[in-house]
Amino acid sequence: MNNPLLVPFNEAPFSQIKNEHFLPAIELLIQQSKEEIEAIAHQTEAPTFQNTIEALDRSGKSLDRVTSIFYNLNSAETNPELQQIAQTVSPLLSEFKNDLLLNETLFARVSQVFESKNSLDLDAEQSMLLDKQYKGFVRNGAHLKEEKKNKLRAIDTELSKLTLTFGEHVLAETNAYELHITSADDLAGLTEDFIEASAATAKERGKEGWMVTLDYPSYIPFMKYAENRELRKKLSLAFGAKGFQENDNNNEETVLKIVQLRHSRAQLLGYESHAHFVLEERMAQSPEKVTSFLNDLLSKAKPAAQKEFDELASFAKKLDGIDRLQKWDGAYYAEKLRQEKFQLDDELLKPYFQLEKVIAGIFTVAQKLYGLRFEQTQDIEVYHPDVKTYRVVDQEGVFVALFYADFHPRPGKRDGAWMTSFKPQQIVEEENERPHVSIVCNFTKPTPSKPALLTFNEVTTLFHEFGHALHGMLANTTYPGLSGTNVYWDFVELPSQVLENWCYEKETLELFATHFETGALIPMDLVQKIKDSSTFHEGMQTLRQISFGLLDMGWHGKDPSVISKVKDFEDRIFSETILYPETPETCMSTSFSHIFQGGYSAGYYSYKWAEVLDADAFEYFKQEGIFNQEVASKFKNFILSRGGTEDPMDLFVQFRGRKPNPEALLRRAGLITQN
Repeated sequence: MNNPLLVPFNEAPFSQIKNEHFLPAIELLIQQSKEEIEAIAHQTEAPTFQNTIEALDRSGKSLDRVTSIFYNLNSAETNPELQQIAQTVSPLLSEFKNDLLLNETLFARVSQVFESKNSLDLDAEQSMLLDKQYKGFVRNGAHLKEEKKNKLRAIDTELSKLTLTFGEHVLAETNAYELHITSADDLAGLTEDFIEASAATAKERGKEGWMVTLDYPSYIPFMKYAENRELRKKLSLAFGAKGFQENDNNNEETVLKIVQLRHSRAQLLGYESHAHFVLEERMAQSPEKVTSFLNDLLSKAKPAAQKEFDELASFAKKLDGIDRLQKWDGAYYAEKLRQEKFQLDDELLKPYFQLEKVIAGIFTVAQKLYGLRFEQTQDIEVYHPDVKTYRVVDQEGVFVALFYADFHPRPGKRDGAWMTSFKPQQIVEEENERPHVSIVCNFTKPTPSKPALLTFNEVTTLFHEFGHALHGMLANTTYPGLSGTNVYWDFVELPSQVLENWCYEKETLELFATHFETGALIPMDLVQKIKDSSTFHEGMQTLRQISFGLLDMGWHGKDPSVISKVKDFEDRIFSETILYPETPETCMSTSFSHIFQGGYSAGYYSYKWAEVLDADAFEYFKQEGIFNQEVASKFKNFILSRGGTEDPMDLFVQFRGRKPNPEALLRRAGLITQN
């Protein structure tokens, strides 16, 4: 078979790739990678940093590239055949990883280099790579007896299948549900744009009327604006019941199996729990420290959240006689209260946030901060017509990165937004190989009469993912294993979250927020209202994030074998953070893709953790000017370009001149007064 994945390529050859190419390519590349590893393990020369540690980091390059293409397609443009291939491929890759990490001969060489570390004259990056590799072996069973190694292999194989199954079920539930509206009366309160988009969705599906789905650009505006409370309830319960219904997509058993296997794996490796295992290699270090961090935030946020909730409940009662505020009322009445308090409506803002102009604006921000230029190109192959591609160059015109952007929902794409990489940055034989970086989002689509107009929340999401992309694009390290976003998980959100701050600044909005029809700049009173409303319901939002972090730690911080009912356990965890009446029909855990599919297990707290870093970092920018070149250069040189080459706290101190001050976050959130 003429397989494009087995021919050397620079840009991913999407137009040539067919589903049937993946399995034979991955099988062959696994075999080739095994041969590379065996050659490293059994070479006759004494182990050195170069012939063992460096060689190992650079091995499997072709396999990594092909699997990055495969898994991104399985997230962004999947189909049943691709999902079936994933169920075959994931165990193969899991087995390959175990073959590597449980290879006694290879580990003996790595250990020899590690034990002679102090005499090797390594630089900081080399030292970090050596530590990371050695710990990788030790933390994944290199010291285990053969019987336990076999048990570890079996656990990892099963986990690789279960996490895929979890995600497939969530996607299937999302795609299966549709709220078909046939009466125009049921559209009361909804915007013209939304009604037009819903009519287009119905037409695409061969139906009359209007179609509302569980995709975010459909679900969120409906919950925010639809006056029909019964329909809001219906949609809310459907959204919350993903993976929790009596059908083939039920995830309850899957969740229980995943957490039990993770716990068994951690115990096998000598750790008290999965969270103890994970957090050993995080800034937070331990479940106790994470729980303490979350509970400290909880003590500050809960009084504010309760006050906000009580005000919202009173407002709903006064406005519409709502006796008891329910989950499906929250977004609706919060939007009305926000409009009353700030005279600010998303529909007033959306005409100023045309997707193409926001993209141009974010590119200008990157140019002003880091000297980058983005040149759109039509000659790079893409996996779907929606995907846009850009060559990124610096001020001298030197190539920096290839950037892919995929913005709109479709049936083959999972919910949410993420950044990924098709090719890592690394320096090989003095040549700096530049990265290929991608962001994937689910933003409001264009309609027959209007371009894609974003909500302000979508604007901040775009800035967030673009912050991750900058972390990948500006990487400048020698080794791929330490490049770009290969950093501690509770540090990886700093570049993304810090960039969101620019969305609220007048100097930024003036770059791109112009009316899509008139070209008029966004009125400054609207800019002020955006800033004034930025902490609206911050207490409730913080409480929500804390509740997710506590749920994650609940699943992964203790022995889960005593848990028999997913919903009962979840309710107990949420008891300290709950504001709305409980809904027995819904369950968060069965669709909590971040922790059961997306790599955030025992790590969801990192969003709030990184907020401490980003709030303090942005205070530095604000103090000197948000486009100040000196501060931007420091952020680029000490954070964005350095990847995982040093301890993240050391990098932050080099940037900021000191450790982060947690009060910066509380000040920004309005939970304590400004100095």
